[in-house]
Formats: sequence, C-alpha cells, structure tokens
Amino acid sequence: MKMIFGFLATLLSIYSVLIFIRIILTWFNHVHHSKLIQILSRITDPYLDWWRRHLTLRAGVLDLSPIAAIAAISVLQTICSTIAAQGRISIGILLAVTLSAVWSVVSFIIGFCIIVLILRLVAYIGNSNMYAPFWQTIDTISRPLIYRINRIIFGKRLVRFTTGILFSVAVLAAIWFAGRIIIRLVTVFFVRIGV
Repeated sequence: MKMIFGFLATLLSIYSVLIFIRIILTWFNHVHHSKLIQILSRITDPYLDWWRRHLTLRAGVLDLSPIAAIAAISVLQTICSTIAAQGRISIGILLAVTLSAVWSVVSFIIGFCIIVLILRLVAYIGNSNMYAPFWQTIDTISRPLIYRINRIIFGKRLVRFTTGILFSVAVLAAIWFAGRIIIRLVTVFFVRIGV
C-alpha cells in the first residue's frame, strides 16, 4: 500500500509541474505551435478546462482557476504521500493534510507573486517595451502588490521604484520561508497527536 500511494504521489507531483509549465507557456504567444507544447496541451488542458468551466476565477485578464486546479492536485498528492509515509490515516493526519493543502495554495500564490515582481524588476532595469501584452499583464499584477506592501513598510513615504520592488520581494520571501517553517512544525504536531 505504501508503494502504491508513493507512486501516485510522484505522478501527481509531476502532473502539477506540467500544469505549471503549461500555465507559464500561455504567456508567450509564439510557442503555441511547437509539437512539444501541443503534447503538453493534450495532457494538461482537459483538466484545466474542467476547472475553468466550473470555477470562474478571473482577475482582469488573468484566469486564476489554474490555482484551484493545482491546489486540488496538491491536496491529493499530500494525502497520497502522507499515507505512503505513515501507512495509515487519522484525524491528526487529515488536519495536517488540510493545513498543508491550504499552505500549498498560499505558497504557490506567494511564489507566483515573487516571480512576477522579479520579472517586473528585470523589465524595469532592461527598459523593456512595457506596452507589449506580456509586460502589461506583469504590470497589472505587480503594481497593486508593490503599492500595498510598500504602504505597509514605508507608510506614506515615497521610495524609488526599484527599492519598492526589492522590499516587496524580500517581504514575500520572508513570509514564504517563515510560513513554510511554521506549517511544517504544526503539521508534524498534528501527525504526532494522531487521534
């Protein structure tokens, strides 16, 4: 039983990586005609399309339903890996899995925001054409993030744009690392209490 659930956890982990790659590749118009992309689309799009049909999570030009799709896979992957590691299931394990799943979604969003902010910084430093659709999407996501985080850190003081981005990335990275440690400790506690 442990081996079967370990194999399922590995498959789900690989599939979530494929979905993440597929999501990133949708940002680039010129790569859709590649044979490899077409194969990747056939593997991932039916699952992603199901979430798009049943959950309309749009924020402007962004479709956030893939986050729910990845979260569902993450929950299943966590359940399978926990059963593979523990060889059993209990209320404590279910609590740990639920907490891990919620953290997985939050962690993904934080990681995504960090990537977007780094891309925005690179575009700013490299003087990229900010009117291109890709950079407009990045700008649409990054501006509210930078604004909110900078308001928390600096209040009403004005700071340079690069300073704001760097502080935003640092804050999100600190939250991500601290959250990861806290969630790991709490889930270990839940698994140990078992119940």
